[in-house]
Amino acid sequence: MKIEPTPLSDVLILTPVRFGDDRGWFSETYNAPRMAGAGIDIPWVQDNHSLSAKPGTLRGLHFQSPPHAQDKLVRCTRGEIFDVAVDIRQGSPTYAKWFGIALTPENGHQLLIPKGFLHGFVTRTYDTEVQYKCSDIYAPDCDSGIGWNDPDIGISWSVMDPILSAKDQAARFLRDLANPFVWEPK
Repeated sequence: MKIEPTPLSDVLILTPVRFGDDRGWFSETYNAPRMAGAGIDIPWVQDNHSLSAKPGTLRGLHFQSPPHAQDKLVRCTRGEIFDVAVDIRQGSPTYAKWFGIALTPENGHQLLIPKGFLHGFVTRTYDTEVQYKCSDIYAPDCDSGIGWNDPDIGISWSVMDPILSAKDQAARFLRDLANPFVWEPK
């Protein structure tokens, strides 16, 4: 597993090794003992799988607050997404900064997004499938989000009129959030 840092501390790009031959390839996308050996010791409790039918479908920016805050490990298994993490840990040197990366089945990249970060993605192809692990269960009472077009964050989504859920259309901006996350230097 190749592990690369990003400009946001604790957000990592994980790229599993692929073993291929004339039949195709095999890849181990997660191995708990190996990940723990690399300093990533997260107990995953829920796997999610989404299908977005059209390009320009934007899901996010989402998070869950404590006591059900979630770490996420995201990968695209069909199509292509532009996946984004935003640091919302108060006091962090990268507060309100974002990082985005293309995730495809071909590049095999996965994005590790810790608690204290917003997560969202926009699809770039038809019938895009995304799978991700979560370190806590879905808890509707802790579920929240920030508007995809928050001017204080300024994400370059490369889409002007995304397809949004009603929840994402109604999302407020970061400056209006009662933020439960605080940065703790390591």
